[in-house]
Amino acid sequence: MKFERQKRDVLMRLRRIEGQVRGLQKMVENAAPCADILTQVAAVTAATKRVGRVVVQASMEECLEKSRKGPGMEMSESLRNIQKAISQYIDWA
Repeated sequence: MKFERQKRDVLMRLRRIEGQVRGLQKMVENAAPCADILTQVAAVTAATKRVGRVVVQASMEECLEKSRKGPGMEMSESLRNIQKAISQYIDWA
């Protein structure tokens, strides 16, 4: 990922998610109520999806920038790459 601001944002979010997952592990170890655990699982899931959106956005911007600057990649190729990344993300999310 070329864009430093987005890279820092993604890393910060991933570290936060890592902390949430560690908290979830402790909740399970300590036999926290199921509803509390599920609430935290939902929070981790939502945070992970937000990371995916940031990565997709950065990828789109990077592909479009490359297509404008470089003679080797045409706009249609850039669009295909973006569509593929978004399609995979949607299928997996």
